[in-house]
Amino acid sequence: MPGLRVGLYGGSFNPAHAGHLHVSRTALRRLRLDWVWWLVTPGNPLKDHGLLAPLEERVARARALAAVPRIAVTGFEAGIGSRYTADTLRWLVRRRPNVHFVWIMGADSLGSLHRWRRFEEILALMPVAVIDRPGHTLKAPAARAARAFAAARIPESEAVTLAGRRPPAWTFLHGPRSELSSTALRTGA
Repeated sequence: MPGLRVGLYGGSFNPAHAGHLHVSRTALRRLRLDWVWWLVTPGNPLKDHGLLAPLEERVARARALAAVPRIAVTGFEAGIGSRYTADTLRWLVRRRPNVHFVWIMGADSLGSLHRWRRFEEILALMPVAVIDRPGHTLKAPAARAARAFAAARIPESEAVTLAGRRPPAWTFLHGPRSELSSTALRTGA
C-alpha cells in the first residue's frame, strides 16, 4: 500500500511485556503511524543466547500480548536469514519502496547503538524514533550514536513528520515511561 506509515520495533521480546505495548502505542500516536510491526529477532548478537526462549515461543507470547489493533508480530528475520538490524531494514526497504518505515527503539538502546553492526546504515536507511526510558532521559541524547547524528535530530514537536522525512532523521520522544524490562521479568527483579 503506497504511503503506508509503519513503525518497526525489533527486539528479543524475551518475554514481551506491557512496556513493549507502551512504546508501540506511543509511536502509533505521536508519529501517526498506520501500523507497528514487532520484529522478534532469532537472537541478538549482543546478548547471551543461553537465556533466550525459542523463537516460536517468543512470537506466540508476543502475539497474545499484542492482540490489539494496528500492532502485528512477526519472526520473519529467521526466514530471511538476517542476524543484523541493518540487513533486515535493507531487505524491507528494497521490497516495500512505497512504505514509509520508521525504526523504533528505546532510549536505553540508543546508548549502545554504536555497538550495533553498521549502525550508521540503520540511520541512513530510515528515520528513527527513540522513546524515552527511565534512567536514560539525559544519557541517551548524549550517547555516541546520538552525537554522531546530532545534525539529523528533529525537534520532538515535529515528530509527526518523521515517517515522511528522508534519512538520516531521528527524534527523541519524551513522555510517560515504562519501568518494565524483559531482563527484570526473567530474573524476577
